[in-house]
Amino acid sequence: MYQKRYVNFGHEAIGRYFYALPSGREPVREWLKSLPAEDRKIVGEDIKDVEFAWPIGMPLCRSLSRGLWEVRSTLTQGRIARVLFAEHEGRMILLHAFIKKTQKTPAGDLQLAMKRHKEIA
Repeated sequence: MYQKRYVNFGHEAIGRYFYALPSGREPVREWLKSLPAEDRKIVGEDIKDVEFAWPIGMPLCRSLSRGLWEVRSTLTQGRIARVLFAEHEGRMILLHAFIKKTQKTPAGDLQLAMKRHKEIA
């Protein structure tokens, strides 16, 4: 399940949607709102750049596996954030987001995104 959050600025865009739990909660939206304003702006602009330039590659976006992609953001204080998404029926579905603490994407974060991807596929 996902809910539409799309703004058209006169360009072709893939369209950005937030994955929603059966309860209606949107985990990625909640995570974004929990970030400090400056970091929220950085991540939001990176998501927008992917949305309006899709398909796009490194260094902003990278394929993970099986239809999963990551938006790669460098936050304040040297922190690194990732927003995992799937492209589904011409839509960018934001599945999961987190602050990276290790070089490799944690298995639990990847598995959660893959589980949510299967739910919408």
